[in-house]
Amino acid sequence: MALKLSLKPDERLVINGAVIANVDRRTTLIVHNKASILREKDILQEEDVNSPAKRIYFPIMLMYMDQGNTNKYYEEFVLRMTEFMSAISSPEAIENCVQISRDVMGKNYYKALMTCKKLIDFETSRIGDTGN
Repeated sequence: MALKLSLKPDERLVINGAVIANVDRRTTLIVHNKASILREKDILQEEDVNSPAKRIYFPIMLMYMDQGNTNKYYEEFVLRMTEFMSAISSPEAIENCVQISRDVMGKNYYKALMTCKKLIDFETSRIGDTGN
């Protein structure tokens, strides 16, 4: 099944490591085969990794975008997830952590990223925005 993406003017995305930039008007792309795709809004830059939940998100994002080197990022993911889970008591956040871990183990990295966004929202609601 093809994936249809609508891009806003000046929006960027990454497809299998290649940065694609839209120019001046709305564009629609159709991707006919399996590919690692992240929209600009879902890409976290290393300098923006400034909270525990973002430290979980970042290595998952790298596993998704660089699937030939997942072992390189997996250890960081496990360390950060272990730290996070030892510091929280919210049943919903713990459930999200378990789901993220299952998805990473099953190589469902995109799904893990989307669930990890819930952890970032949870963290933000508890300690506020840590962004710059």
